[in-house]
Amino acid sequence: MVQILAGEKGVGKTKRLIAMANEASKEANGCVVFVDDDNSRMYDLHYSVRFVDTPKFIMENTQVFRGFVYGILSQNSDIEKIYIDGLNHIMEKVDDKDFITFINHLESISKESETDFTMIISRKEEELPKEVQPYLVK
Repeated sequence: MVQILAGEKGVGKTKRLIAMANEASKEANGCVVFVDDDNSRMYDLHYSVRFVDTPKFIMENTQVFRGFVYGILSQNSDIEKIYIDGLNHIMEKVDDKDFITFINHLESISKESETDFTMIISRKEEELPKEVQPYLVK
């Protein structure tokens, strides 16, 4: 399953994502991973959530980020959920077409690995392509 939290900067998306990750860590039988573009929220997460800080990795496009996700999954076969904050900053050069392709690939990865993905995109919901609208969390 792939879910997207969308909205403008400052509407509480990150706090909501952290709360979701913390709640998932209490219920998960496997691992929960939180990917972020900086480490400022690291201490807001439950100690059992594996934190991945991305600035040291260069992610120029969706293919590189997809490979990064595969790398995370290859390190541990029991990852149940991956939460991604700061997607706009992790992959700065992504147009709508590439974003749609990325979401479709992530959906395939989710099914293959039985891992759920929840991510933040800092854009108004109505500005997102219609192809990704079904993935929005209300």
